[in-house]
This record gives sequence, structure tokens and C-alpha cells, in this order.
Amino acid sequence: MDAWLAESTDLMLDAMRKASPDRGCWTWWGRSQAPETSGAVARHQIQEIAVHTYDAQLTQGAAQPLPTDVAVEGVDEFLTTVSATTVPGRSSRQPIDLHTTEGRSWRLTLNADGVRCDDLAADAEPGDMAMRGAASELVLYFYERVPLDGLETTGDTEPMEQLADWDPNA
Repeated sequence: MDAWLAESTDLMLDAMRKASPDRGCWTWWGRSQAPETSGAVARHQIQEIAVHTYDAQLTQGAAQPLPTDVAVEGVDEFLTTVSATTVPGRSSRQPIDLHTTEGRSWRLTLNADGVRCDDLAADAEPGDMAMRGAASELVLYFYERVPLDGLETTGDTEPMEQLADWDPNA
């Protein structure tokens, strides 16, 4: 299994090195804000590796937070790739603010046209709901590794619960 994993990883890395980051490619997130490029796929793979490394550490009883730079990038990657979409049908409640203790903040705006993710302006009025935590904890919450109650929240958490339960293919 180790040899297969190493070989598969080498094949993936070789293919990504040969493709330019801006090269278009198939992705599963076609109706999100994330571009459908080789670079976006590589970005997503970093998050997959980070979260599954956490899983492996957890099975050994020694889970560590995700590396800070990977986790901050992971919050942005998840919000623009998974949460933001042009698929209609989500709650009309808005907005949701997400803050990392590392200093980066985003706003999810929910409306009948879908969900939009933007960097949160420093002078923005507070949203209907806010979440704050270390970037690692936010990413792990997004991937259902830690519960919402482990994060600092203000306002009604129902919009985040709706986002977590929402299936655009249903």
C-alpha cells in the first residue's frame, strides 16, 4: 500500500507540474466561485491531504492542528469551492461572517441566487451570524471533524447548519 500511495502521489505531482496553474480542467465544483483550473485542483489537494493527515493522527491519538498557513488557505479554499455557489435554494438569511484568530475574515452572503464568499471589510457591519476560531478549527469544522460548539459563535447558528445540510444535487 505504501508503494502504491508513493507511486500515485508521484504521478499526480508530475501531472500537476506539467500543467500550468491556469490550465482549465474538469472539477466537481463547476458552479462555485473557485476556478476550474489545475492550480485550483492542486489547492484543493493540499486541503485533502491536510485533513486526512489529521484523521491519521487522530487514529493514533496524537492529532495536531493543521499548519497555520495551510489552514488559513484552507478556510478560503473551502468557502470559495464548497460553500459559494450559483445553485439556488438556500436560506434567504444573510450574511455569515467567519473570522480566524490569525486575522483573516470572510463573509458568506446567502440569497435566492446561491451563496457568495468575499473577504470581509474591516468596517463592515456585523453579519447575522459569526464564527471565530483558529483557522485549523474552522477547516476541521467544515470537514465535520470537530463540532460547531468548539468555535466561538454569535447570533443564530441555523444558517451554518443549513449550509452543512444543504445538498445542491437533491
